[in-house]
Amino acid sequence: MNKKLVGKVALVTGGSRGIGAAVARALADDGADVAISYVSSADKAKALVRELQDKGVRAVAFEADQGDAKQVTQLVRKVAEHFGHLDILVNSAGVFVTGPVSEVDAGAMDRQFAINVGGVAAAVREASKVMGDGGRIISIGSGAATSSPWPGIADYSASKAAVAAYTRGWARDFGPKGITVNVVQPGPIDTDMNPADGAFADMQRAGTALGRYGRPEEIGATVAFLASSGAAFITGASIDVDGGYNA
Repeated sequence: MNKKLVGKVALVTGGSRGIGAAVARALADDGADVAISYVSSADKAKALVRELQDKGVRAVAFEADQGDAKQVTQLVRKVAEHFGHLDILVNSAGVFVTGPVSEVDAGAMDRQFAINVGGVAAAVREASKVMGDGGRIISIGSGAATSSPWPGIADYSASKAAVAAYTRGWARDFGPKGITVNVVQPGPIDTDMNPADGAFADMQRAGTALGRYGRPEEIGATVAFLASSGAAFITGASIDVDGGYNA
């Protein structure tokens, strides 16, 4: 089999479960060595590391709070030191906090921005110090960055829109170094955060052109492509993987 990422090292933040775990698996399937971060799912992170190692790649998990910029900075440094280099950064860690604008829990919303925006920025800034030509930075955004289909998600939408805006700016910043920067914007994906049998699942399913929820591995496949040499001329892009939700 042609494994396109042999010799590459990837860091997937929030990689212990959900979309992050699917991304880690997809990168490992293509031959990349993979580091994942976690904040509370130590057992799941250890189990995933063993699974990735069984695929024949090197894998490791580090504990890091994505809402703490200092911890994120140290995370990137640890990965680069552990493997000797870093080629692929996938910003997957994120939270989804909702609520009426008049009843916002300020603390929860501040933490949402710290994780969804601040943690992403901290990881990218540190990765920029160790990545070289051919580097790949891929963030997991949301279709909510461009569309807010129901009330109560203004803060979440704003956090993901910020990541999309950062992506466009970073593409310009990193272009001369040969590093691409893109954001993948999922629609409804069947995860613990948004299960296909959840209270609002039927509404979301009906909103897609395909009439179904997406699978985490479908996001993983998109990220793996963006990490490959085949995507070398794609940068600054926001790529919807949403079953046509925003069509």
